[in-house]
Amino acid sequence: MGAVTTMDPESAPQQQALPPPQGKLSKSGYITGAVGLSPRGKHYVCGSVAAFTNIIITFPIQKVLFRQQLHGLRASEAVRQISHEGLRNLYRGLLPPLLQKTTTVAIMFGLYEDFSRLLLRRARASGAPELLTRSVAAALAGTAEAALTPFERVQTLLQDHRHNGRFRNTAHAFRTLLREHGVRECYRGLVPVLMRNGPSNVLFFGLRGPIKQRLPEARSRAANMINDFVCGGLLGAGLGIMFYPLNVAKSRAQAQVGGAFVPCGQVLMTVWRERGGSVVRLFRGATLNYHRSLLSWGIINATYELLLKVV
Repeated sequence: MGAVTTMDPESAPQQQALPPPQGKLSKSGYITGAVGLSPRGKHYVCGSVAAFTNIIITFPIQKVLFRQQLHGLRASEAVRQISHEGLRNLYRGLLPPLLQKTTTVAIMFGLYEDFSRLLLRRARASGAPELLTRSVAAALAGTAEAALTPFERVQTLLQDHRHNGRFRNTAHAFRTLLREHGVRECYRGLVPVLMRNGPSNVLFFGLRGPIKQRLPEARSRAANMINDFVCGGLLGAGLGIMFYPLNVAKSRAQAQVGGAFVPCGQVLMTVWRERGGSVVRLFRGATLNYHRSLLSWGIINATYELLLKVV
């Protein structure tokens, strides 16, 4: 990516005095607010609250998308299937993504800051390019997120109507998996998660600054929030399309309970054959995923940046 940098011009002097990179997108720098959070800790807290806000708003959309990924349904068919299950089941499976997403987004932003801080100290001594250093930090943060794969695993089981009678809730699903199959079963689908998380983090943090710099200059807090929303939304939507087949493979693998662990490539080939070798059918649900990611990552990025200014 050559000269691409994630740093806003206004924050360059602050960067020389204090390594953490997030000030590059925040006009308020690293001033600790009234709640008394440390500059390090607030990145975790802001990421977690931003993810919580996003999940509550977008969960029904995610449920429709999941059915499309798993069964290859049209959006209207998935909506009809969910509506037949009733309002009571609409938010069934909410707790795992709420726990998983609030934690992973906190890890994503917080560990990226921490890894960047540590690696930049070494990079300046060795002369390593800053872009490379930040890319490594982003990849490490994404890899760390994969430790929470069991939450995605249980979310998949609770959202799949075929398991409605088998798993009552999040705690029951975890107990059943651990009792009947052991810890390893909770990490089914780990490989596509790892293949998705690291590269997507590198691209998200690497392109977030340059995209925002190309948006119209914000002269008010509201305009700045809109820029953050657009920046995060465009990146989330684009990355969602790019890594969509991996999410299809993850959903298919995690819908299975027990049995052999099938390699990611083999899962994708099975889905490909089942859908008649059609790219369009393999990407069924990608349109909804694009719009959901646009909304989700717009909310996350805008909320995160807003919270950095006020806490």
